[in-house]
Amino acid sequence: MLFRKHSLAKKSFAKINLSLKIVGNREDGYHLLEMVNLPLTLHDVIEISILDGATDTYVTADDPALNGMKSNLCHLAVEEMRNVFHFKENFLIQIHKEIPFAAGLGGGSSNAAVVIESVNELLNLKATHEQLLEIALKIGADVPFFFLNKPAVLTGIGENMKEIHVKEKYHCLLVKPTQGVSTAECYKACDQFKHLPINTEEILKGLEEGDDSLIQKNMGNDLEAPATSILPEIAIVLKELTALGFTLVGMSGSGSCCFALTTDLKKAKEAYKRLEDSDYTVRLCSTILMKRPFSLMILP
Repeated sequence: MLFRKHSLAKKSFAKINLSLKIVGNREDGYHLLEMVNLPLTLHDVIEISILDGATDTYVTADDPALNGMKSNLCHLAVEEMRNVFHFKENFLIQIHKEIPFAAGLGGGSSNAAVVIESVNELLNLKATHEQLLEIALKIGADVPFFFLNKPAVLTGIGENMKEIHVKEKYHCLLVKPTQGVSTAECYKACDQFKHLPINTEEILKGLEEGDDSLIQKNMGNDLEAPATSILPEIAIVLKELTALGFTLVGMSGSGSCCFALTTDLKKAKEAYKRLEDSDYTVRLCSTILMKRPFSLMILP
C-alpha cells in the first residue's frame, strides 16, 4: 500500500435511556432488558494514532477520572480486535472528554466503539459489520448501540436493536451529581426493588406522534430506585428538574446522571443557567435523529 493513514479523530457520542425496563434474568447473571435509547449531540473526541515500533497501546485522557475503567475499555477494544485480526500494530489513544464519567450516558462504551471502528479503518482490516458487533459485545452490552447511534429500542442485554421513529428533536439538559454510581453495584441491588409499570409500546407511540404526555405516563427506569438507594442525591436532582417545569424527566442507565427533555430551547437554556453554578455537572445538548454524524479528519 503506497499510502496509509496513521491518525484519525472521531466524535464519540453519548446516549440517554429514555426508559429502561428489566424483563428477566439470564443464567449467567445478566439482566434481560427492554430499553428506549436516544443518542445525543454531546460527544467526546477520540484521537488515535499508530505507534510505529511500540510494544503496547497507550490511552490518555484530559479527565483524570478516566484513568481507570473507561480508558481500559479502549485498550480492551484494541486487544479484542487483535485477537480476531492478528495485527502487530499498537496505538496512542487520546480521549478529549465532554461526556461525564460514571453517569449512565455510555461514554466508555461509545469510546470503545469508536476505537474499534478506527482500528478497522486505519489498518484497512475490511471487517464486516457483524464482526465488529461481535467484538463490541465482548467488551460490553452497551457498545453495539454506538455503531447504530440512532433512536432505537433495545432488547436482550442490549445487543438486539431496532430503529424507531422519533417525530421531535428534543433539547436535553443533563445534570449529574458529583458522585457516580457503579453499574455492577446498581444491578446487584436492583432485584430488591419492585419494577415500574413501564409500557415500551406506548412510549414508542408517543415518540412517533410527538405526544409528550403519553411518553411521560409510560416512561421509567427500573434502575432508578436501586441507584437512589446507593446515591440519594439522585432523587434531589430529579425533584429539582421537575420543579423547573419539565415533564420528561428521568435517570439514564444506572445513573447518576439525570435528564430533562423539552422541545423548548428557551426553557432549556434558562434551566441550564440556573444550574450551571451548582455543584452538579451540567450539560445542554440535543437528541440526534439522523444517521450518525461522524466528523472525520486525518491528523498530521
